[in-house]
Order: sequence, then structure tokens, then C-alpha cells
Amino acid sequence: MVNVLTEKDADMKYLDGKTVAVIGYGIQGRAQALNLRDSGVDVIVGVRKNGESYRQARDDGFEPMEISEAADAGDVIMVLIPDETQERVYRESIMPHLTEGKTLEFAHGFNIRFRRIVPPANVDVIMVAPKAPGAMVRKTFLEGFGTPSLVAVEQDYTGKAFQTAMAIAKGIGATRAGVIRTTFTEETETDLFGEQVVLCGGISQLIKRAFDFLVSRGYQPEIAYFEVLHEMKLIVDLIQAGGIENMWDGVSNTAEYGGRTRGGRVIDEHYEAAMDRILRDIKDGSFAKEWMDEYYSGQKNLDAMREKARKEQIEVIGKEIRAMFRPVKERASART
Repeated sequence: MVNVLTEKDADMKYLDGKTVAVIGYGIQGRAQALNLRDSGVDVIVGVRKNGESYRQARDDGFEPMEISEAADAGDVIMVLIPDETQERVYRESIMPHLTEGKTLEFAHGFNIRFRRIVPPANVDVIMVAPKAPGAMVRKTFLEGFGTPSLVAVEQDYTGKAFQTAMAIAKGIGATRAGVIRTTFTEETETDLFGEQVVLCGGISQLIKRAFDFLVSRGYQPEIAYFEVLHEMKLIVDLIQAGGIENMWDGVSNTAEYGGRTRGGRVIDEHYEAAMDRILRDIKDGSFAKEWMDEYYSGQKNLDAMREKARKEQIEVIGKEIRAMFRPVKERASART
């Protein structure tokens, strides 16, 4: 059984007298900065000047500064900007200020795992990864609870890297819910695999292919949309709330029998080979290189995929279907 770490396993004293510099004030940055400040931590925010995040941080009562200034002033530097921008920002604005004994913290292991960022040997490198979007990290904190999180130590120069990670986890409310220790490698590889095979890649492709299949067989696209996409949230909510068996308990006997006996015909043993190839590309760095090459070349392929997808029938129909569920006043306002 995994060892779940809680409030008793963390001590905020490891952040006493330290300045925590939160780099980035987006979805995770804002939530974690506010939670840490509410927990009594000395927090500063580093963002691009006069951008939307800069204005939001100022509205929230921070005095945002340039990233390089925050990195210079921070004893703990939390890198909470998108994966694809971290390497450049680190090289230009953070690395010059990583003096001996500082702590470099991440919410995802991508750039450390694939050595896009290689910190000096005389700093601590840690990770605290909340398993929820930033809005939920903030919401559960304000409710007196928190979001389950993962913690990891990649480099322990001071001998106190783990304690610092746990103090951050406690400061953002994670230890109220439970924290599991992992490694940068395990977190990164499983996170990418989950996104590609199930959460983002697999489920979206299954929905789109099932929709196209039904429409090609003469069924109304609106009906197909309801059956393969609209009701998905209901099913996922049941699974998230109590596991897969809870989902079976929440659907009809007909749906349960059909799902249990037919699901394996669609997702059969052939998918294991595809999963193996995907995991291999993640582990050997092929995916990371492909994605970074795509980003630095201007994301032309990604932009083209986005543009093509927006025009697909399932998206057009979906917009019409979703409008049916908006209040009458809201629909009238949208037309004017």
C-alpha cells in the first residue's frame, strides 16, 4: 500500500525566513501563490511586465516584478509556466540567479526529465505536482481542504530538499488531502502517457471516430453527438467519484451488460502494441524532442490541426447542441 503523506509529515518551518518566487501567474501560478501567501509564506511573483498575468497579480495584491528580478530575490524559485517556455525562460532569466543553496521547484517534471533544463549541482531541485487544475487547487484550499499532490526530489544539495517540498505541499493545501512521493521520471512518463493514451488523445479519438461512424451509417449527427459525446461527462463524473464499478452501478443494466461484454471488442489486445509504442517514444525522449521542435518551429502543424478540427462536423453540431442548454435570456443575448 502506498504511503500517503499528510499534515503531520510536513512542517512549514522549512520555509521560514525564505522568499518564494512564483514564476508565472497563470492557472497554477495564481492558485499556488495565493495559497502560499494565505499560509503565511513570503511570496513574490515574477511575470512579463504589463501582460494580463501582471495585471491579475497586481489586482490580487502582489507587486509583480520581472522574472529575472524575482529569481534573483527568491530563495525558492517555483517554475509555473508552460513546459514549452520553461527552457528559454530558465536560460535567460533564472539560471543566472541560481546561487548556491537555492531551491528550484516545478509542478511537472518534463524539462528536468528530458534534460531541457540542467540545473547546477549546488541547488535543490524538487517537484510538487497538484493533481487538479489551478482553479480547483484554489477552491479546495478556500474550502478548508486541498488537492492531492505528488512530490519528488531530483537533487538534494542541502539535505533538506524533501522537507522543503513538503512545506510547499502543505502551504498550498495538498497535505490536507494527501501527498504521494514519486520521482521526476515516474511523474513525467505516466503523465504524458495518460494524456496521450486516455485523457486527451485516446478519448477524443474514440468519440470522434464513433460519431463519424454513426453519421456515415445514416444516423442524425445531433443524435450521434448526444450518444457519444454529450453524455460522456455523466459517465466520467461517476468514474471520478467512485471508480469504474461505481459507474456500472450508476447506469442501466442494459448499458452495463452491453459495456462489459462489448467494450473489450473495441479496445482489444491490439491496443497494447500501440500503447507500447507511445510509452517507448515518451521514455526515449522522442516525443519530447518532437514537441519542442514543433514549438520552436512556430507550431505550424499544431495550428493546422487546430484549424482543421474546428471545422469538423462534430464541432459544428456540438456548438448548436450546447446552445440548447443555455438559458433563454443568455441565448437571446448571444444573438444580439
